[in-house]
Amino acid sequence: MAAEAKFIAGGSGSLSLDDAVFGERFHGPLVHEAVRAELAARRRGTQSAKRRGEVAMTGAKAWRQKGTGRARVGALSAPNRTGGGVAFAPKPRDYTVKVNRKAHRRALRAVLSIHAERGSIAALDASKFDTPSTKAAAAALASFDGDGSVLVVLTDGEETAVMSFRNLAGVSVLHADDVGVADLIGAARVVLSEGALARLTEKAVAR
Repeated sequence: MAAEAKFIAGGSGSLSLDDAVFGERFHGPLVHEAVRAELAARRRGTQSAKRRGEVAMTGAKAWRQKGTGRARVGALSAPNRTGGGVAFAPKPRDYTVKVNRKAHRRALRAVLSIHAERGSIAALDASKFDTPSTKAAAAALASFDGDGSVLVVLTDGEETAVMSFRNLAGVSVLHADDVGVADLIGAARVVLSEGALARLTEKAVAR
């Protein structure tokens, strides 16, 4: 039997979900790999600190080697001294982790399928939001069974629906082109417009 997503606002009945996308077996290690790659790609990698050789400080010994009665010591730029460089200092770097396109698409299908299996996915007719209405958006989500965070996925031309949902607590609104495996697996419930569903289906089965 094909999976379905019930309308929670602006529509009647339900949306049919393509088995080619929403019938994928869940593969934990593959999903983990995709999530790790996506979260790593969001890191700017601009953290930087000076090593001991980069600190603007004299290279002379703090005091002579012998005869002072004190422990011998080298440069003042050593990490264990105030004003010295940082040991193993972070430097700008690229955190990118490569994941093959086919593997990423399979991971996307897997997380969409697990939502369909759990019944934590619903449909939305965004065209019914003629004007922004947070009250109407809250009422729609109130009819959605379950608890936890909600990810609302919309697409072009659905700006009024975006403005309706974006101010609700525990609700994230994303464009279908920007949704990743990490966003989907991190949400307890998912709401899709018809246009967003079509776009996600296209992304998940693209060759």
